[in-house]
Amino acid sequence: MFDRLEDLLRRYEEIMNELNEPSVTANQDRFRSLMKEQSDLTPLVEAYKEYKKVKQDAEDSMIMLESESDEEMRELLKEENSEAKRRIQELEQEMKILLLPKDPNDDKNVVVEIRAGAGGDEAALFAAEMYRLYVKYAERNRWKVELVGADEIGIGGMKEVSFMINGKGAYSRLKYESGVHRVQRVPETESGGRIHTSTITVAVMPEVEDVDVVIDDKDIRIDVMRASGNGGQCVNTTDSAVRLTHYPTGIVVYSQTEKSQLQNKAKAFALLRAKLYDIEQQKAHDAEAELRRSQIGTGDRSEKIRTYNFPQGRVTDHRIKLTLYKIDDIMNGDIDELLDSLIAADQSAKLARMNEA
Repeated sequence: MFDRLEDLLRRYEEIMNELNEPSVTANQDRFRSLMKEQSDLTPLVEAYKEYKKVKQDAEDSMIMLESESDEEMRELLKEENSEAKRRIQELEQEMKILLLPKDPNDDKNVVVEIRAGAGGDEAALFAAEMYRLYVKYAERNRWKVELVGADEIGIGGMKEVSFMINGKGAYSRLKYESGVHRVQRVPETESGGRIHTSTITVAVMPEVEDVDVVIDDKDIRIDVMRASGNGGQCVNTTDSAVRLTHYPTGIVVYSQTEKSQLQNKAKAFALLRAKLYDIEQQKAHDAEAELRRSQIGTGDRSEKIRTYNFPQGRVTDHRIKLTLYKIDDIMNGDIDELLDSLIAADQSAKLARMNEA
């Protein structure tokens, strides 16, 4: 590990020197590439530099302890040495995590699709609430949300909703949300007061560029039509809505949220690219069954990942057996504790696999 850290430290210093050269600042593509590499290396380099300093402090305190006769001073040196050793262990763990292979999609924006599953209207109502949850979470992080399309029902629910979240690191946090979410509560329409169970599915996909997924013109049918449902006067009276049909996969996507047909077409293609990329990712995971089993929340879309029990005020994530009794906060977008726990579990699983290798 330490040989690799020394190599990365040297590379970091090379980058810093190169960034000061006039020829590099004049070449914007090269400059951006180096800045990205520098940004990626900075947390690891800073941790390694602190590690080396703390390790030297620990060695110095031991040398001083051997020659020190004053008891009060010896106690102080022992305390410093103990604190340094504790910090060394923390930094070693931190550096191991930072050295784990990074998901190339982590810094990307995301495309999210929520679909009502079992449970009829109650599932559609919960789908709408989960959409609001993610919007509120995005707002907490100052991320931008763009609605792509929604199939709404009259009582405030959504059979389906797709949207984009634009923000640095959005995928690194929200990728753990993919799967089946189950809700248990008494519906407002249920006179007997029986607890009703319904489900929704959430798919979180990284936004991909044209170069990542190439769509052949002959594989696509583009239909334009008048938008339906809620919308402004211009939205509902012009042929601005766009529907794309991808023949090889049978995927159909629809966007009607913008006044401009061009904007709706761009959103629809972004959603289609994300879906096609996601299919390829799923195939890769299926081909690497052992890897998929070791990962938290990036595997089977049909996996039941979480239960929201309203009568008991609890949310349980089944992958890591974590239960939190703060359902109101969570439904208002406070999901960091859930996501932090999932990330920690994912890192632990990867570290365990790395140590076994």
